[in-house]
Amino acid sequence: MSMYQAALTAMNRKMPERIPFITRLETWHKSHRRTHSLPQEYQQLTLEELHTQLGIGQLKFMAPYAFHLRHVEVIATREHEKIFHQYEPVIENFPGMWDFIANDKPGITHTEIITPVGNLHLEHQLLEENVLTGTEPYLKEHLIKEEVDYRTVEYILQHAEFVPRFEQVYREQERLGNNAFVVPLLHRIPFQQVLLEYLGETSCFFALYDATHQVERLLNILDEQLKESLNQLSQFQSPYVEFPDNLHGMMTNPRLFRKYCLPAYQQYTSTLHTQGKKVGSHTDGDVQPLLGLLVESGLDVCESVSPAPLTPATLEEIWNAWRGGPLIWGAIPTPILEQRTTDDEFNTYLDRLFQLTQEGPVILGLVDLFMRHNSIERVKQIAGRV
Repeated sequence: MSMYQAALTAMNRKMPERIPFITRLETWHKSHRRTHSLPQEYQQLTLEELHTQLGIGQLKFMAPYAFHLRHVEVIATREHEKIFHQYEPVIENFPGMWDFIANDKPGITHTEIITPVGNLHLEHQLLEENVLTGTEPYLKEHLIKEEVDYRTVEYILQHAEFVPRFEQVYREQERLGNNAFVVPLLHRIPFQQVLLEYLGETSCFFALYDATHQVERLLNILDEQLKESLNQLSQFQSPYVEFPDNLHGMMTNPRLFRKYCLPAYQQYTSTLHTQGKKVGSHTDGDVQPLLGLLVESGLDVCESVSPAPLTPATLEEIWNAWRGGPLIWGAIPTPILEQRTTDDEFNTYLDRLFQLTQEGPVILGLVDLFMRHNSIERVKQIAGRV
């Protein structure tokens, strides 16, 4: 049974012949390549070959659709040098605009979005440390900063057209083969978009009280857009799709989750289940306050589940809360792959983990990112035990 087949079996709540271990090694590999510090035995290997040699499935995220931004001009400059300029561009990652953001040179990328009803501005910053560690830029300046920006965002959303990119997902899965799992990433659910992409956390919390009408109108527009996108996916032949929601129970607390997220998840998962798809969410934060609510969400999978010592919730606590609920994809927190974790602590954690895997299906993964300071030797040990 291949890693891909084992993962699908687990998603259907059946015990596969082997435990699927499917994860991302890209950050570790990229960082060591950039700093010329790859261990000798891996220096000539591509990322795909590294996964194969270690006996670990490769997780890769891809967008199955984009948006054609009608009547919109986008200009991006990096350190005052123009890097992108297009009228009516097709963008996979609106509003984040990650399509053209460089991740190999430090600096600030400024993006201007020009529309007939107003202009918007974004800034992404990439530090030297990000380059050396293989991590992504962070969003320094969000789209909505004042009341007039809501109208401009609404204009863009109401004129955006869905562009399917199903074939590129099919091709990539075929290229990587059954040792990999290409996960089609949807847009975040509306509340997470507003929180993380349009406003930013602090501004969002103020706006929920000071601009309630504008925020809830934006949520409704995003909801209509996402529902239409999900309907378009009826022709997309994929067994699994995922919301990249980055849930964290302190930011999206239970009260906010119950009001803004739970009904949305239930509706979206119902639509996708009708299409025969399993549905997941990227839940790499502290989900301890949300454990019970996630059982009610309709989600089949919580991917990048990050137990203690990375977050407060223990693996046993999550496992017991989700019996009959979402499948765990993750469960191996990367702090146990650091030198500060002793061999005894490492092996004790694995003993507990593999004892639980006898009780029900799971997809193992290193969460949230396997970084350059993490031990590749310990990853080999995990693969050996699997």
